[in-house]
Amino acid sequence: MELDRDQLQKDIHALYKREHDELGEEGTYRLLDEAKQWDLSGTLANGGVVVFPHAGVAECGQQIAAAVHACLDSGAERVIVISVLHAFTEKMEQARVAVAEGDDPANWEFWGMQGPGIEGRHEWTGDHALISFRHFWQAETQRRGIKGPEVLERYPYLAGGKPELLPGIDELAREAEDAVIVSTADPFHHGIGYGDPPEKSFMPEEDGLELAQESIEEGIALLEKGDYWGYNQHCVTAKSDARDTGQVFRYIRGPMRGNIIDLTYSEAGELYKTADPTWVAAALIEWERVFE
Repeated sequence: MELDRDQLQKDIHALYKREHDELGEEGTYRLLDEAKQWDLSGTLANGGVVVFPHAGVAECGQQIAAAVHACLDSGAERVIVISVLHAFTEKMEQARVAVAEGDDPANWEFWGMQGPGIEGRHEWTGDHALISFRHFWQAETQRRGIKGPEVLERYPYLAGGKPELLPGIDELAREAEDAVIVSTADPFHHGIGYGDPPEKSFMPEEDGLELAQESIEEGIALLEKGDYWGYNQHCVTAKSDARDTGQVFRYIRGPMRGNIIDLTYSEAGELYKTADPTWVAAALIEWERVFE
């Protein structure tokens, strides 16, 4: 059955609203407090990157909140959030598939950078990837009684193994010179709802999370080497939505070492109306800058 991307987008937004309503103010601050177990502000201050998930907030909200604390505690006056841009139209998906098969990204109108203040395409306005980040950001800045640093949301699409050619990359690199960078990714989608055959679909507690960790570490190793095309193709296999974001922040920041700080999962069977197992790995990943 063909995926109804328009309906899926509506369902995801409805799910996020329901999850945030269920969380409430008390739950929001509980997760913000739980996130204090990880202090990643120094990583950002030293030019590294923190990657947080955008899966179910009840399962990984503390990981998202950790990125918020890292930004606010880093001392930066500007935060750049390099976000996933999901393919919620058939043509966007066609472009992504074609580029992964070797097509020139310049052949597609989606090639480039989107975000507030950037003229051109506006698919980013309907994306859900930063809804929870904005939620925790608003709650924590309000609790601290501060305005917080400037936040620039940037949504690259179709890096295609050559992030240096992506329209808008030079401007983003200039903006990042006096800013800290965080990014979002769900780097491993798994199970029947994501197209895996039943015999190769595993529950998270039954080898699934081990498989997820191995896959995520493979992607980290490729980015550490600066193998952008290899990483792009890895994301296809891993069903990672971070193929563009990872290439962009690695290109901008240069050599780094990646490390999984925390790994959990979020069920997605209900969303895709499929049987278990259908889930997404939620990882908090630290990228420390390597100065050569």
